[in-house]
Amino acid sequence: MPKSKQRASDLVTCDRCGVNVRARGLGSHLRSCAKKEREQQEDEEFVSIVQKAEKKELRRQRRKIRNNLQCLEDAQSSAVNATAIWAADSDVVSVMQGSSPRQYPPADPLPDFHQTDPGPNELDPGPNKPDLGPNEPYPGPNESNPGLNQPAHELDDIKVEHHPHSQIPSTVHRFSEFSRSCPTEDYVPRNDSPWEPFRTRLDFEVAEIALEAAMTKDQTNRLLNLIHRSASGNDTFTLQNHDEVRSLWDLASQRYTKFQNDTVSVPLGNEVREFDMHYCPLWDWVLDLLRDKRLAPHFVFDAQRLSKFNGERFSQLPPDAKPLAFILYADKSKLSSFGSQKGYPIIARIANLPVHIRNSNTALGGGRVVGWLPIIVEDQEHAKKKNYVDFKNAVWHTSFYQLLASVAKHSNTGYCADYEEQCVMALIRGLKGKFPCPVCLVPQDEQSILRTHELRTSHQSEDILRTARSKLSEKEKEGHLKAFSLRNVENVFSRILHVDVHRALSFDRLHTNEEGLWGDHLWKEVKFWILDLGREAAVKLNKNFDELPRWPNLTHFSSVIAVDFTDGSVLGDLSKMIVFAAQDILTSSHCKLVQLLLRCIHYYIEFDIYVSLEVHTEDTIAAGRLALQKFSEMMDEYIAQSHPETNKNWNFPKKHLVSHAFDDILAKGVTRNYSTKPNEKMHGSLRKIYLQRTNFKNVASQILHYDEWLLTSTSMCTELDELDKYNQRDTCDPETNEALDDSNAGTSESTTIHAHLGPSPTFG
Repeated sequence: MPKSKQRASDLVTCDRCGVNVRARGLGSHLRSCAKKEREQQEDEEFVSIVQKAEKKELRRQRRKIRNNLQCLEDAQSSAVNATAIWAADSDVVSVMQGSSPRQYPPADPLPDFHQTDPGPNELDPGPNKPDLGPNEPYPGPNESNPGLNQPAHELDDIKVEHHPHSQIPSTVHRFSEFSRSCPTEDYVPRNDSPWEPFRTRLDFEVAEIALEAAMTKDQTNRLLNLIHRSASGNDTFTLQNHDEVRSLWDLASQRYTKFQNDTVSVPLGNEVREFDMHYCPLWDWVLDLLRDKRLAPHFVFDAQRLSKFNGERFSQLPPDAKPLAFILYADKSKLSSFGSQKGYPIIARIANLPVHIRNSNTALGGGRVVGWLPIIVEDQEHAKKKNYVDFKNAVWHTSFYQLLASVAKHSNTGYCADYEEQCVMALIRGLKGKFPCPVCLVPQDEQSILRTHELRTSHQSEDILRTARSKLSEKEKEGHLKAFSLRNVENVFSRILHVDVHRALSFDRLHTNEEGLWGDHLWKEVKFWILDLGREAAVKLNKNFDELPRWPNLTHFSSVIAVDFTDGSVLGDLSKMIVFAAQDILTSSHCKLVQLLLRCIHYYIEFDIYVSLEVHTEDTIAAGRLALQKFSEMMDEYIAQSHPETNKNWNFPKKHLVSHAFDDILAKGVTRNYSTKPNEKMHGSLRKIYLQRTNFKNVASQILHYDEWLLTSTSMCTELDELDKYNQRDTCDPETNEALDDSNAGTSESTTIHAHLGPSPTFG
């Protein structure tokens, strides 16, 4: 047969493209055709998606232009000055308060530059308006002009006044209508693809799960391989939910001996006590191991002894300015269980945000680790020497300034920390100094007495340091600084405008009251007297605590005497119940001192309740000061009478720091504004990162790097939620949340857009 005819007989026609190909190459040609068809289909789908996105973006731009034009027309027709527009659109007055206020005009309105000549309505005040001068403020209702047609004030009305420089008018609200909640508003998400730079949304969501679960490199690669296997069709994935996974694991675990739960009964005197015992029978367990062929070769049944040879054997607001207040927290903490590895994070919060956002630790706007201070390892050669202590303080302040440098010229900052860190911030000598308070000049031997003392100021501390450094001898320098309990170190906070570090330091209820005055002192006094009364009193106290009714958000105690509590919230719950549990034990028949101690605790609890209030008035401040006065008077009496028995020294800083509590509330708001509890909780997440995401060497950079990823993930997830809610509007009814008819979905051109002119600040 001719060669050409032989080749023609080998040709076959492809069913996909109709091309004649050699039979030997038909398989590869079919795969090539399938690939081309798949690519063409993907291209068509991509073009369709792009066209839909372009149409959607075009509609959005049209709505935006239409609303901007409408806002501009409204602004021009109303002829309102720029300040009034800002006040109205930022909803500071009416929207934020959640009611319809009675509004007074601004004291000095700006001129309207849209008009060159005022009309007759502006010149004539009218029959019901007073004739005011150009800079004279408009009087409020029932103040200077009670005859005006204005609504009368009622009892408990709330008046809201703003800083004079803001030029925002004052408003009055009915007490029943007043609210500080902000209404939620729908708005167009700023990003149509918030998962970028990830290529697809699915890529981001898988990466986000791996990040949230703190998966290792190997675990992440395994997860991605499983996803690719399922997507390629080479394997089938059938798991549906968590319950199915648990049931399959239970089924699979039948191959090994299961744990058992038995009740163990043990006699104690005339009674029998029962306990649950969870265990796995040892013999059955060892048989499982012996049956495992992978382990069997490693069993050694002949005893051996191994030995190895070793060779030898951590203000005032300036005019025309707006405050942006930082709350900074710094505290050294243990990262490892045995305390060999420590961290010194700095956590920042913005005081301008509402407290429920600011005090959160996971949502955007909550606490954020912004710095990691160096921890100086103690050198035994220099331990406890003055120069070495000054050196450590200098390292702290020098390092801290790196964080503050960018805001040093225009910052207004508050600092919250426990007493040790406050001493470092204020550069005082601490417990053993002549004046151990970082806020005032209270003598060391008068800390137990409630009395007003001269307040420290940054200018005063700077003058003292300057004078001391001008002395000729080191002895004279040290003597001058010791007289005021200061250290020979420059305070970096003096470089920051409008900040007095002694005023910025805030009262810390957690460490001063719950863990300090109560946990370290008053509670220990109670245990001292209980144990002094004998075993029966201790048993009775535990029984009384156990029999107290259970309440939501209140810790229930079954035993208290033999337990060392370290959690501040638990200690706070303990203080609320101690009077009820101990009142029939610490009676006057046993000792008048113990009854006096209970009265002290009673007034302490009353004082602590006033300090913890989330809303304060002049009356509550006065009542709180009175409770503090009674507590101090009762403590003075108890200290004088109990000293021969207990020999306790009550001159310690936390006994004195309570005297500044209500001054701080007046200056900075309620104590939860600068509470250290949310910051203390963040130590737990940092320890978790340390244990799961580091190699235990040079951990600071690793922890902070991973914390950055978590913040990025939180931000992207928030944007995804916003995008989903916005897209849902096209397919669901906004009132009933029911699916719309497909024929009507996405066809409406009328969309309401909430527009704001100017900034919209949030007050909290």
